[in-house]
Amino acid sequence: MAMNFNAKEEVDGQLPGSSGVGGPGVVGAGVKSRKPDNTAFKQQRLPAWQPILTAGTVLPAFFVIGLIFIPIGIGIFVTSNNIREYEIDYTGAEPGSPCNNCLNVSWNSTPCHCTINFTLDQPFESNVFMYYGLSNFYQNHRRYVKSRDDSQLNGDNISLFNPSKECEPYRTSEEKPIAPCGAIANSMFNDTLSLFRIERDETKPIPLTKKGIAWWTDKNVKFRNPAGDTNNLTILFQGTARPVNWPKPVYMLDSDPENNGFINEDFIVWMRTAALPTFRKLYRLIERQDNLRPTLPAGNYSLEITYNYPVHSFHGRKRMILSTISWMGGKNPFLGIAYITVGSICFFLGVMLLIIHHKYGNRNNSADIPN
Repeated sequence: MAMNFNAKEEVDGQLPGSSGVGGPGVVGAGVKSRKPDNTAFKQQRLPAWQPILTAGTVLPAFFVIGLIFIPIGIGIFVTSNNIREYEIDYTGAEPGSPCNNCLNVSWNSTPCHCTINFTLDQPFESNVFMYYGLSNFYQNHRRYVKSRDDSQLNGDNISLFNPSKECEPYRTSEEKPIAPCGAIANSMFNDTLSLFRIERDETKPIPLTKKGIAWWTDKNVKFRNPAGDTNNLTILFQGTARPVNWPKPVYMLDSDPENNGFINEDFIVWMRTAALPTFRKLYRLIERQDNLRPTLPAGNYSLEITYNYPVHSFHGRKRMILSTISWMGGKNPFLGIAYITVGSICFFLGVMLLIIHHKYGNRNNSADIPN
């Protein structure tokens, strides 16, 4: 009887010992019932569906996945292999390298110059993309990634002279705010690469396009120069200091006002940090001038390098990459290999399960099971 009495009081929303009239005994008066509403959702009466995995559904799925993925993987792999790519390592770590004399260059030293001659055995059709590549450079380090001020880079005048504390220790220099502040900007790649074609003992420079290499959203949305009564960046950035490792301030990155300051495309490309320690970033575009001739014909070329960027101290490597692209982007055989691998595994599992089902699937399952 005690159990029934307590249960009844609990349903009525009252605690044992309460009279429901008032006074000191009314401890649980007004407490609502905790019973969920009588709805399909709260009472878990919603319709549900659970697939039943049978041989008739699983086997066709494995074969279909295999027959779809394998051709796609082969197509992507063949397309990737058809992309022309040529790579030159100009770190200079080897004693016989033309850039070996520049190996120990530092941020504040005089720029070093070296030239590497190379030969293209096959022509490069269509537009050619010129990249610089770095190895053993961890742009994904947490402190490094956070060391920037996006408000300052977006042209906010207050952040220009009062950068975020995330930029420490590259926030101020000589009691002036650094623009742009932070470790990412301070370590910006600053080698200069020039390409020449050697034809009949004559060296002809290859025109390199430096605009159009950054993402449109970065160039037009995320990065902006400070606003003011004038368009003169020297005046707008007056009172700020250049990054410690930069030889010149941000408003002298380019003579073109549409590619100077925070909207300089070389700077924008560098500020988009890489996810892996070995990466490449777009440096220049080589646009096709004549539809009847390849952009870079087969022959002899020379790469002239103004060696400013030190990598030997952290055992890094530097590369120059020439590459064409296709409908799927740059050269990347991994995606095709991944499709082929997954498709092959699914097709193999389908064959194995089909054999097992054919051998054991017709056994009599109506035999009595002992208790």
